Amino acid sequence: MKVINPPTLGRPSGYANGILTPPGVRVLFVAGQIGWDEQQRLVSEDFAAQFDRALRNVLAVVREAGGAPGSIGRMTVYVTDRREYLARRAELGAVWRELLGRHYPAMTLVEVKALLEDGAKVEIEATAVL
Repeated sequence: MKVINPPTLGRPSGYANGILTPPGVRVLFVAGQIGWDEQQRLVSEDFAAQFDRALRNVLAVVREAGGAPGSIGRMTVYVTDRREYLARRAELGAVWRELLGRHYPAMTLVEVKALLEDGAKVEIEATAVL
């Protein structure tokens, strides 16, 4: 995949403005994943712990389809409190680097009033190129 960051948009931090896929690839759409375990129980009430598990759940789907963390071309992160997201950025960055290294797909962060599962604070959906 080729990162597309036009200089007219400034230098992005922690995301790419665009990702161009090569011809002939398969695309995987990963449903929104929250911070729950195999029994579909939230792993914690803690925002960073939920972010960690939600991201791990996304990567589990990508790997099951034959991809790797670098296969993710687009990601949308839904949070119930953007202030909490901003306050915990250092912790979330550490989780990100552990799981995805320095791979930054095209990303969007959206604050929502609530998520479908009671107690969920973050949901991550992704599109991967395989």
